[in-house]
Amino acid sequence: MNVAVAKTGGGRAVSDLFASAEGRLPGSPAVIAARREAFEAYERLGLPHRRLEEWKYTDLRALVGEVLPLAASPDAAALKRAAEAVKAHAIEGARKLVLVDGIFAADLSDVKAFAPEVSVGTLREILANEANPAAGDLLQTASTDAVISLNAAMATDGVVVSVADGAQLAAPIQIIHVATTAGASAFTRSHLRIGKATRVTVIESFVAAGKTGGYHVNDAVILWIGDDADVAHIRLMDDAPDAVNVTSQFVTVGANVKLNFFNMTTGAAVSRLQGFITLAGEGSELLANGVNLLQKTEHGDTTLVVDHAVPNCVSREIFRAVIDDRAHSVFQGRIIVRPDAQKTDGKMMTRALLLSDEAEADNKPELEIFADDVSCGHGATAGALDDSLLFYLKARGLPEKQAQALLIQAFVGEAIEQIADDGLREHVIGIAERWLERRS
Repeated sequence: MNVAVAKTGGGRAVSDLFASAEGRLPGSPAVIAARREAFEAYERLGLPHRRLEEWKYTDLRALVGEVLPLAASPDAAALKRAAEAVKAHAIEGARKLVLVDGIFAADLSDVKAFAPEVSVGTLREILANEANPAAGDLLQTASTDAVISLNAAMATDGVVVSVADGAQLAAPIQIIHVATTAGASAFTRSHLRIGKATRVTVIESFVAAGKTGGYHVNDAVILWIGDDADVAHIRLMDDAPDAVNVTSQFVTVGANVKLNFFNMTTGAAVSRLQGFITLAGEGSELLANGVNLLQKTEHGDTTLVVDHAVPNCVSREIFRAVIDDRAHSVFQGRIIVRPDAQKTDGKMMTRALLLSDEAEADNKPELEIFADDVSCGHGATAGALDDSLLFYLKARGLPEKQAQALLIQAFVGEAIEQIADDGLREHVIGIAERWLERRS
């Protein structure tokens, strides 16, 4: 029988994590009760480990050991450092919403610049409102995952964004998570409601202020997309090299929606993005792409479950991993086709490029099909750079590292090229190029 360990790696009782933070967590008495229940669920389960099928390649008990205590609210000095990080990572033309060490920073955000069709609030304000009997619902999910239960128990803040029906937003919405405190954890949970017949781009960025390191991030995003919407969702994870980032996403897609999702991981010692996407309306199209660029001993995990709950939907998944040194990349992709989801068209392909004999890639594509009139498929490959192509480039005078860089850019290009916006695509290409420069 698997039980949660009674002590953390530092000898601190697991229950102390919640007890020491409870007084700083926003919420009415009913919300605090829901938090306690969620933390008790986490205590029973403990950090996920390799005996759990969904976590067999990312054993947090071995990789992380313990959860760091809740970060303090940022002071003036922390906000100043965060402002520099925001300046460096802000997307030109985007409307920013900034979270610093898990707390919304209004002075660093562009709340007043949003279009009238967009309303912005904070999770903290809603949870603290004792007149709202449904506030605790914002901490609920259908998952029994331990890290999600921990997020529900400890979430200090997040953004709550609603885009009105019919809105056509020219400026992207960028949510920037900034870490300024070493040896601490930030817990955030954001809710985004995208109305019917809207067009919107949402960008999430995870960064560190200056040389901040040794922190943990536990983030959750609940995204609801109305019928006939056109949504681009870009996630850029560039946390400190010794940080831990676990993000859980729950996405519900209406009818006739076009959703283009892209994730790039270029930082953190340990990271996991777990996404649960439900195609709940007919005629929708999902394009999910991702790139892991990993080096040294980094561990990057992308786990994606696409649930075709209704007929006549299309999903395409393209993931690429470039792994150097002793890094480890994981891709777990599952397509579920429900009994009534006839005419489903779902395909996924993952490829890993190993730049070192010690690099490791685990690819696990899965299909669960309960309907008979479908077209589904998956594939996975792993290998090294093509020696003949490398020789060809070197024979024409290119140094080996530069020749490798050209081949790596071509390898990840198929996933990056799926980003429709030219400016965002160039921004992502720039991130990949800087990673290649650091490698050389």
